[in-house]
Amino acid sequence: MVTGRQRMLKSALCGQCLSEESAAMADHPIFTESIRRIRALLGETDLDTLEQQVLERLVHSSGDPGLMSLLQFSDGACACGVEALTGKAVILTDTAMAAAAVSPMAARTLGNAVHCLLDWAPPLAPQGSTRSAAAMQRAWPELSAAARASGSALPLVLVGSAPTALEQLLDQVQAGADTPSLVIGMPVGFVGVPESKRRLAVSGLAQIRLEGTRGGAGLVAAAVNALLRAAQAAS
Repeated sequence: MVTGRQRMLKSALCGQCLSEESAAMADHPIFTESIRRIRALLGETDLDTLEQQVLERLVHSSGDPGLMSLLQFSDGACACGVEALTGKAVILTDTAMAAAAVSPMAARTLGNAVHCLLDWAPPLAPQGSTRSAAAMQRAWPELSAAARASGSALPLVLVGSAPTALEQLLDQVQAGADTPSLVIGMPVGFVGVPESKRRLAVSGLAQIRLEGTRGGAGLVAAAVNALLRAAQAAS
């Protein structure tokens, strides 16, 4: 659910429309020119400023403007993410590759801790399950409890590879567990992937997702990195 504070934050961020100069101040000229060309390719969209920034980062990371047709946001999702990041939320990724892609941006911006789900994984997958699902079953209660104990925002969860991890998270939330501040649900693949995304879509959680079979570690990292930049600008 989007709070009044999140609506105000979304309005303020969308209203300020970071200038090219401030947004690109620490960026390489090639990145700045890439974003300019991406905007020209995308043309007019009906996205707000934060959503547009996420889309641009996804296209930059993938080289595929066609992702625009697959990208979905719940109402106020980006504002939820920015508010959580400014509230020192932990970022939980499902792969080491995604964690490696997010950690430098987190360090450059607000210093949010980044964890890889597989740090909680058992050596072998339980019967009828996966290591990623088992890891989520352990990690989410631990990280959400730690957030509540410390007074920080509840974690953001990034899933770019393991639909079973996303399903396990949704199982826990459905059973009454804490809800993530934001889920970036972009697992890639053909088995269980569209199904997990459809379930996420109707979960009521704040979310950014790619429909269908597209996704991956690089894309979830690109999405949260866009929010980290916005959170730094807003702080």
